[in-house]
Amino acid sequence: MRKIYLMLLLVVMAFCLFGVQTANAADPDPLKMGTVLQRTNLANAPGFDAILVLREIPPGGASGKHTQAGNEVVYILEGSVTLEVDGKPAQTLKAGEAFTTAKGDVHNVKNASTTAPAKALAFYIAKKGAKMEDLSTPVH
Repeated sequence: MRKIYLMLLLVVMAFCLFGVQTANAADPDPLKMGTVLQRTNLANAPGFDAILVLREIPPGGASGKHTQAGNEVVYILEGSVTLEVDGKPAQTLKAGEAFTTAKGDVHNVKNASTTAPAKALAFYIAKKGAKMEDLSTPVH
């Protein structure tokens, strides 16, 4: 009887482990998430576009450490976020506040709430034709 319980325990543990791995593999990459609201060519900067993206961060969610391919300006629409930039103290911003990052700044944006989503408008200057996944590069 003891062997049956041990076998059952091993099967349950294997199932839980496999289930967790499957769930993590299916999680969307937050850096590729967002809705492009507007894209326009920059007349005074040939070869570059201005891109406006609506970003949503779920409760307790985070972008993960990353850099931008160019400049980024972010305006917090709803909720509050914590901006962590390597080499600088963390900064919490609420709706109505904004932050900027420059090309190469390693940073992470976290939703400061574990119960409410955060929404932000992100404005990027990027190479003409850049796709959403080209705007940010994960840093591990």
